[in-house]
Amino acid sequence: MKFGIDRLLADPALRKPLQGKRVALVAHPASVTADLVHSLDALITAGINVTSAFGPQHGLKGDKQDNMVETADELDPEYNIPIFSLYGEVRRPTGQMMSTADVFLFDLQDLGCRIYTFVTTLLYLLEAASGTGKEVWVLDRPNPAGRPVEGTILLPGQESFVGAGPMPMRHGLTLGEMGKWFVEHFKLDVPYRVIAMEGWEPDGPGFGWPDSRIWVNPSPNAANLNMARAYAGTVMLEGTTLSEGRGTTRPLEVLFGAPDLDAQAVLAEMRAFAPKWLAGCALRECWFTPTFHKHAGALCSALMIHAEGRFYDHHAFRPWRLQALAFKAIRRLHPDYPIWRDFPYEYEFDRLAIDVINGGPVLREWVDDAAALPGDLDALASADERAWEEERRRFVLY
Repeated sequence: MKFGIDRLLADPALRKPLQGKRVALVAHPASVTADLVHSLDALITAGINVTSAFGPQHGLKGDKQDNMVETADELDPEYNIPIFSLYGEVRRPTGQMMSTADVFLFDLQDLGCRIYTFVTTLLYLLEAASGTGKEVWVLDRPNPAGRPVEGTILLPGQESFVGAGPMPMRHGLTLGEMGKWFVEHFKLDVPYRVIAMEGWEPDGPGFGWPDSRIWVNPSPNAANLNMARAYAGTVMLEGTTLSEGRGTTRPLEVLFGAPDLDAQAVLAEMRAFAPKWLAGCALRECWFTPTFHKHAGALCSALMIHAEGRFYDHHAFRPWRLQALAFKAIRRLHPDYPIWRDFPYEYEFDRLAIDVINGGPVLREWVDDAAALPGDLDALASADERAWEEERRRFVLY
């Protein structure tokens, strides 16, 4: 199979509309061809007139570790073109940035989750291009989490850099498909084009991530396919006092880590409260001592998620509910435990991070309500999931 970048490079007819145009590339470390050549190098070698490049959160090089760690603009030392940061002084492209090209090629590997900021960067680029005549092409890549949809839809007024619009946490679209939805939903005036993949089978082997392609980290803590599958749940840990495993070799693959919790007791409570929400994966007690970030230097009791190998059931695994269940189990065992972390999160200073992450307070309120049952959260999420399934149908390309 071929990703969008590979099809563009292989087919002169696809590249022909770029002749005589100034071209910009939005990329990161996972923006590579099937031969692991970075898209910037490959496009210039193919004769494309690349006049600027853009890096999203974590930078074009992917060297920035954490949230709200910014990247500066720079000049590429080899090609002598500007490299603009879309996670520095600005997160939306400025008019000066947009003036450097006629066509913007967007080639980012996504994780299929609303909170993963590359999807918001795509919306901001489309909005900056709207009404200017600038073209936006998405060189499409797989959604490694596949087609499943999960979570509540972001509420009006809850938009943020980790909440581009009214979609659920796990949206089940590729970025090329999402761009189509953005253009229609936000009524954007943009010449928009998707260089679609060839042969991508979202329900085939890998359930979204093709066996024929190796994994390259799109961001520093997106280290493998297991993380990509679990991320729609484990990312919520960023809004808590619980460790998500930053400072270890397996970040965002644990349900929690904390020095003052008993992982076995939490797992037992999860099984007692909502056993069906544990389906599709294996959970294993583990221990780690983060070298940095939350609980640095402290031995943490944790639960590791294995959404892989013989333990993985693609259609049964629901990471958003699984993570919500872990929070609920901790709250039931320790009613006064300080789960929610109050700190500036992705440039939001007036809302709790967990609410920013979820696009509203529903999940937090369910966790904190001693009388709330699994069916209460499930009913809210299921209604939103059905609505999104219907909404996204006409934008699906594969």
